[in-house]
Amino acid sequence: MRRTTRAVRCGPVTIGGGHPVSIQSMTNTDTRNCEATLEQIYALAECGCEIVRVAIPDREAAQALSAIKKKSPLPVVADIHFDYRLALLAMENGADKIRINPGNIGGKERLKEIYMKAAACRIPVRIGVNAGSLEKDLTERFGAPCAEAMCESACRAVAYAQDTGFSDLVVSIKSSDVRMNHRAHLLFAAENDIPLHIGLTEAGIGEPARVKSAVALGALLLAGIGDTMRISLTGDPVSEVALAKQVLTAAGVRQTGIDFISCPTCGRTRVDLQAVAERISRELAPLSESLAAQGSLLRVAVMGCEVNGPGEAAGADIGVACGKGQGLIFLKGQPLKTVPESEIVPELTRLIQKIELAK
Repeated sequence: MRRTTRAVRCGPVTIGGGHPVSIQSMTNTDTRNCEATLEQIYALAECGCEIVRVAIPDREAAQALSAIKKKSPLPVVADIHFDYRLALLAMENGADKIRINPGNIGGKERLKEIYMKAAACRIPVRIGVNAGSLEKDLTERFGAPCAEAMCESACRAVAYAQDTGFSDLVVSIKSSDVRMNHRAHLLFAAENDIPLHIGLTEAGIGEPARVKSAVALGALLLAGIGDTMRISLTGDPVSEVALAKQVLTAAGVRQTGIDFISCPTCGRTRVDLQAVAERISRELAPLSESLAAQGSLLRVAVMGCEVNGPGEAAGADIGVACGKGQGLIFLKGQPLKTVPESEIVPELTRLIQKIELAK
């Protein structure tokens, strides 16, 4: 069961309160370069990102928010470290949300100014705890970053915000260590109803980073934790959004696009199932993107033999269970026709397109 949280608004997107888990990413352009930043925001919006964060390292970047906000198709979060005055300036220039780090933003008076300004602007604040930048007293007390220290950092930051009368909060508790990250989220979730932005601080590059991200965020989502999320990969942020959508679909949290099932093959397989599956997947890629944009889901199963094949194919919207040089096509749970191996891909593709056109 999904964790019950309060709801906050980030522009047109509601975070928490049972609303869909939203996908975030962060630009890696120089925010002061409005044209380059907007170009990346457009690309992120195109592939399904719903909230974008931009770095605010100085006053010029904070002031650039005004021009970016006017043309951005996504709500814009200002990422603030070290200088609380940049948070104030970012809000004056239209930020939809502020992200601060309690480990480096300064003392209570500075935080109070941020919360008072956010309340006046009616925007939320994300308290972003990172294992690599915990407050000095916590590092000294616990000896090293750990889940308990991260949770305490987040809890006391939340408590202070609420003491000032500010409650439009989102929290993130991130580490690059998957186990530490997971435990920190569990500890915080048990004590608060604040919406959680889930992710890892730095997953890395390539396939290892994708696997680490899928394990970390998938486990949290399956535990009912997560109201908004970002997968942090080195490189083009568009790839983060694509993987986030896949993780949400695999976890059953947001089922959109094409859920493609194919068996791993074994000695009973008597067709070239890998070739068949890869070709169907390629053929359906544009349709999957279209369905995802519409919020629709289509289950397609390509199975190699008679053991699990008929059951899996019948359980999908459309599927095929293969035998010797042929395949039995199922449509909405019912066997439809048997076709030779050479006709499996074109016939499945034709039927899927027919299904979608009929909707």
